[in-house]
Amino acid sequence: MSNVPEMRRVAVFGNAGGGKSTLARKLAGITGLPLHSLDTIKYKPGGGEAPHDEYLQIHSELVRGDKWIIDGFGCVPSAWERFSAADTLIYIDLPLFTHYVWVTKRLVKGLLVTPEGWPENSPIWRGTLNSYRVLRLCHEKLTPKYRQLVAEQATHKQVHHLRSASALKAFVEAVTNEYSGIR
Repeated sequence: MSNVPEMRRVAVFGNAGGGKSTLARKLAGITGLPLHSLDTIKYKPGGGEAPHDEYLQIHSELVRGDKWIIDGFGCVPSAWERFSAADTLIYIDLPLFTHYVWVTKRLVKGLLVTPEGWPENSPIWRGTLNSYRVLRLCHEKLTPKYRQLVAEQATHKQVHHLRSASALKAFVEAVTNEYSGIR
């Protein structure tokens, strides 16, 4: 494959409401890689948080696997463990305003249908308020670290730094084209 080499261990990350779960689901469908959403591991049905040690153990077991797509954040130590183990880093780095709009869109849609990858029976209001709370914080604190990470890892790993909705769409199309040629 010329443009998008085969992916085996994929970390999809970025700020809240950026389309990580949607992109990860599409990639899993295209590549056949098993998908793991951290929100369904970190949070119990109903929205309560799983014990931190339990989350870390499950995460470490997933990361040791040969093939996976993991989307989400979790916590700083698990994120950097995942980034280290991944052969492919996909960083969704949209303008902050876009994240606010997409979180709001998810809320409106979530009032009718539970978002895919959302923990079972979790309140959409509480999750949305939490997303709104972390958007600016993530943008100020994590975005610079994420940008540094992808810049440093570009020579060691496959790195895809997606900065717009059109870049997300083009990336999915490129992966679809590449994987349709090898199946």
